[in-house]
Amino acid sequence: MSFLWPELLWFLLVLPALIALYILALRRKKKLALKYASLSLVKDALGAGNRIRRHIPPVLLLCALATLLVAVGRPLAVVTLPSQQETIILTMDVSGSMRAKDVEPNHLVAAQNAARAFVNEQPRYTRIGVVAFAATASLVQSPTLSREDVLAAIDRFQLQRGTATGSGILVSLATLFPDGGFDVSTAIYGREAEKRGVPLDAPPKKEKEKADLRPVAPGSYSSAAIILLSDGQRTTGPDPLEAAKRAAERGVRIFTVGIGTVDGEVIGFEGWSFRARLDEETLRAIANITQAEYFYAGNAADLKKVYQSLNSRIVLQTKETEVTALFAAAGAALAVLAAFLSLLWFNRIM
Repeated sequence: MSFLWPELLWFLLVLPALIALYILALRRKKKLALKYASLSLVKDALGAGNRIRRHIPPVLLLCALATLLVAVGRPLAVVTLPSQQETIILTMDVSGSMRAKDVEPNHLVAAQNAARAFVNEQPRYTRIGVVAFAATASLVQSPTLSREDVLAAIDRFQLQRGTATGSGILVSLATLFPDGGFDVSTAIYGREAEKRGVPLDAPPKKEKEKADLRPVAPGSYSSAAIILLSDGQRTTGPDPLEAAKRAAERGVRIFTVGIGTVDGEVIGFEGWSFRARLDEETLRAIANITQAEYFYAGNAADLKKVYQSLNSRIVLQTKETEVTALFAAAGAALAVLAAFLSLLWFNRIM
């Protein structure tokens, strides 16, 4: 356990002083009682049980005071709680390789089925967004609490050429951080993207000031996560490892799911054929950079298990949590109990 205000724990030194004062008060009462000849009769009438009982309310009061003083220091404890994940982005590959059938009925349908199951199992307070990527990437469903809208977006997927894994990550980050201070089009297409559509006689545009970004520990951002599903190698777009580093700087975890086989399958698409191979090395690296995990899904059944395990990993989280309220409540309960027992046994408070 640690404390946000540890310097205030010095107030606990008051407790030994109070204990000393209580002992002095008992001794003073004992000396005064010696003046009465009937002391022995009163002592016999009280009995050993009653003599012990009279110390219980003061002890409870001291415990209550100690607990409240600890609460003043704002204690922190490491506990496992349901994580209030506000947003999950499903970043899904819709490149032509997703028509491969080494996972029945094919990669895309298996991924859609598993994604639907994952969406339905999420808590109602979790917002879910959907990003699709092929030669480029786009947000097909903004983060929403509506499960119907998310499922409809997943059902609308259409296969396209190219695999720009890095673009999918950057669009997902831009969705999570709309004011994050980086231009997605420039990051994906390069500096030439800024010149498109600008008149030739227009004055030169000043360089945008980069928003101040203070990198945080990878995996430390607990309000969002990205789940990236892909079956192929990157063929275009920005480097996915560089995009993963940008996610790591913001503390966002990217769980990666590889679907298909390493050997791959030769498939035809729009008049040309190619071998679709699973790039496990890159997917593992993306997960490692962001302090997340990589999962391999060799078939549809494995893919469903992957999403179930992702659900449990995302919802439960061990983190440092302030428990001041618990200590304050415990202190108040002890104080009330001490007063109640004192009234019940002695008809007075202390």
